[in-house]
Amino acid sequence: MLAPMDVSASAPLRDRRRPLRYAVRVPLLLLHVIVAIPLALVVALLPARAATATQEPFSHRLVRWWSTGLLRIFGFRARRRGTPLPDPVLFVANHVSWLDITLLHSQRAACFVAKAEIAGWPLVGWLAARAGTIYHRRGSPHSLTAVMQRMVERLREDRSVAVFPEGGIDHTGSVLHVRVFHARILQAALDAGVPVQPVALRYSRDGRAWQGVTFQRGESFLANFFRLLGEPALDAEVHFLAPVPNGGDGRRRMAEAARAAIVDALQRAG
Repeated sequence: MLAPMDVSASAPLRDRRRPLRYAVRVPLLLLHVIVAIPLALVVALLPARAATATQEPFSHRLVRWWSTGLLRIFGFRARRRGTPLPDPVLFVANHVSWLDITLLHSQRAACFVAKAEIAGWPLVGWLAARAGTIYHRRGSPHSLTAVMQRMVERLREDRSVAVFPEGGIDHTGSVLHVRVFHARILQAALDAGVPVQPVALRYSRDGRAWQGVTFQRGESFLANFFRLLGEPALDAEVHFLAPVPNGGDGRRRMAEAARAAIVDALQRAG
């Protein structure tokens, strides 16, 4: 476990520019939402195509463009480190914020596995469903079995899938704390015969990890949404790491290796 960093979880108490940011960003957000409706329909109607090492499908570019724009409205500058593997691949990432899906989508289109509650979130739930999100009802063995089957189907259709093996967002107050990965979710990659690529997600301000992006204890989705909408500029990093080798040791070893790679990347990033 990494030691928490001494970084303020919120902007300065007297942030006089916050009202100005809301005045600029709220209209831009509404316009971006309006643009999202026809784009989502276009993406849904276009035939699914795989991303190769040299070519990215048009639908993937649309998803990346819209996601990058949404992050920019929130004041996030998305930065990529490393290279994502071509389709199909199972991406496994640490989970920091509800923005994680948008952040990864800004660099690489993929189907996500997410908690069922997200389906009811304003805007985010609708967009996630249009992007092919696979919803999982936590605590339900039947739901997990169905999710695993859907993941294998998507992977065998040459579509990449992204998961958060921690099973949820941590509330310790440290964006560098990465919990134990649930290994069962990696079985889908083994069944479909696709590689597993770890992805480290990091939010920072002035080069230092910023804790305020995650849900504060007792904070609702809408409260977190509007708090982040008024924050000063931030950097959002996506580190695509070396794929986890499948040496025949099984999914538990693969999960441990993926988590270790993500922890190491976060440590090196500071």
